[in-house]
Amino acid sequence: MKIKEVSEKYNITPDTLRYYEKIGLIPSVERDKNGNRIYKEDIGWVEFIKCMRNAGITIERLIEYVNLFMQGDETIEARKDILKEQRKQLLLKKQEIEYTLNKLDKKIENYDICYLNKEKDNI
Repeated sequence: MKIKEVSEKYNITPDTLRYYEKIGLIPSVERDKNGNRIYKEDIGWVEFIKCMRNAGITIERLIEYVNLFMQGDETIEARKDILKEQRKQLLLKKQEIEYTLNKLDKKIENYDICYLNKEKDNI
């Protein structure tokens, strides 16, 4: 896939993809004879990066993860620790979101009750 196709498929700008490659998040993207990027196996990295960014992981932490990955199997535990740490952070965020949703639901319900009571008073 060319950079434009990857960009459209994953809703990431071409500049962001180039940046990710430049800082080492997408290791060694193949190029055609004209020097254009051709994404093949690299798509897995794009998907992973997008997922992890959506999970709130920082660019710095992703760089650390990719560097560990490139070092091989002896870094499996360190990589797993990074993912476990991010999962913990995401679960905390999920709890915050659930709490906020419950507050909003109660507030909306209060408005509904007030509206129904107003209607009854007008009958």
